[in-house]
This record gives sequence, structure tokens and C-alpha cells, in this order.
Amino acid sequence: MTENIIILAGGVSSRMKKSIDQNLSPQKIAQANKLSKGLIELRGKPFLSYLLDNILKAEFKNVYIITGENSQIFRKAFENNPNFKSLKIQFATQYIPDNREKPYGTADALYQCLNQYPDLKDDTFCVCNSDNLYSLNALKILKNANSHQAILAYDIDHLKYPIERISRFAVMRFNENYHLLDIVEKPETNKINSYTDAFQKIRVSMNIFLFDGKSFFKYLESCPAHSVRDEKELPTALMNMIEDNIKVIGIPIAEHVPDLTSKSDITELEKFFKNQ
Repeated sequence: MTENIIILAGGVSSRMKKSIDQNLSPQKIAQANKLSKGLIELRGKPFLSYLLDNILKAEFKNVYIITGENSQIFRKAFENNPNFKSLKIQFATQYIPDNREKPYGTADALYQCLNQYPDLKDDTFCVCNSDNLYSLNALKILKNANSHQAILAYDIDHLKYPIERISRFAVMRFNENYHLLDIVEKPETNKINSYTDAFQKIRVSMNIFLFDGKSFFKYLESCPAHSVRDEKELPTALMNMIEDNIKVIGIPIAEHVPDLTSKSDITELEKFFKNQ
């Protein structure tokens, strides 16, 4: 059980900025091209507000939002926000090294956050994306997990995405005790069906984890950059920890996760929130 959750919001949203949707208003297009995805307004509220609503209902106490170096808009939106007065919201900054033009990846973001809030190195915490709307159910399951290291394992049949989009996520392998054996980022589309568990289910990672800082920090610190993408990625640090025989438990879950990746998702999410 943990009271801490860290939200990754420091990405550059390149796919969102490059995408096209002619059905969006000029105002929405401008937001999508300029703002971090968590700040895009959907039915009058930043997208991240909906996730924070669920985090509040799941009874987390401490929220750490990792942003890029320009965090003023995030701070204005969520610092001392009366809607979340029961949450202690704090901000960490993912600084970009002098020799790079973009952030160094999700493992680097988490590493910098733990250095800025050292108490987390001795505590447990959940980690999730700022551009996925994880349900109250999912957040409560992970928050109250009887484990120090865990990952939610989504049933592919309940994710309402085409296989081409699933291939931009990650798939996982587990043993019979549901200990994580492998996590494959951006799998080849024609190989996704080979990643089945003991129940013949394909399990997808939607980047929501539970970690123990005492065990995980050193793997963040030593995480190498991916040979192709040149980013330090959480799955790499996670797999390095598993190779040292530290167990990560998979928690099966069967539900959809609304995702905000491209401009067309804005239209879909507007419909989703309208029907809530």
C-alpha cells in the first residue's frame, strides 16, 4: 500500500503536435500544438484534472507531477487548486542535458524526481502517465497492492484500440505465478499474438506501475539509453531489476484506458466525457 503517486508529464508531445484532425476547432488545434497533453482542455477542464479526480477518490495523499523546465502553466492550473485541496501536489522538473534537445526519457524523469524528493528513495510509490485516464478501480487496485513492485496488466480484448495502435504500447510475458518475465516496448504488429499468458490472454502495459524506491532507485540511476530511441526508458530499468531476481507482480485487469496521443483523441475524449 502506498500514499504516493508520480505523474509523468514532461514529454514533448511530438505525436500530438504532428497529427491532424480537421474536425477540431482552431482553439483546440492551438492548444494541441502548444500545450502539454495534460493541459489540453476537455469540456472546460485540463485533461489531467480528470485523472487527479480519480487519484483523489482513490485516497492518495501525495502527488508529484514531473514536468519539463517550463512548468508555469502546470503550476498555475494545479498548485493550490481548491478542487484538490486534500492532495499534496508537488512538482519535479526533468531538466534536459546540455548535449540534448529533448528530455532523456521516462526513467530519467523518475530518477530526477527521486533526487529532488529524496524521501521517495525510501518509500513506495505509483507511477503513471499524464495522458492516460486510469480508472478509479485501476488506481485503487495498484495503490492497495500486496506487493512493493507491481504493474497493471491490461487484457488486450478490453482496450478499444486497433492492433496498430496497440503496437505503439508494450506487451508483457509472465510466469505461472504472474511474476513479470519480459516487457516489450513497441512490439511488431504481426508478433503481438505470440505474447500470451497462461490463460491465453495478451497483456498490455499502459505505463502504470508500483515501485519501491529502496530497490528501484539504483536501476534508474544506472539505466542505459535505448540503442535506437536514445532515451532512458522505465521498462529498461524495470527489466534490469528483474534480471537481478527482484520480483515484479503483474495484476490482471480488464478495462479500457482512454488515451490522449493525437488530435483525433481529443474528439473521442470529448464524446467520452459527455457520456459520463
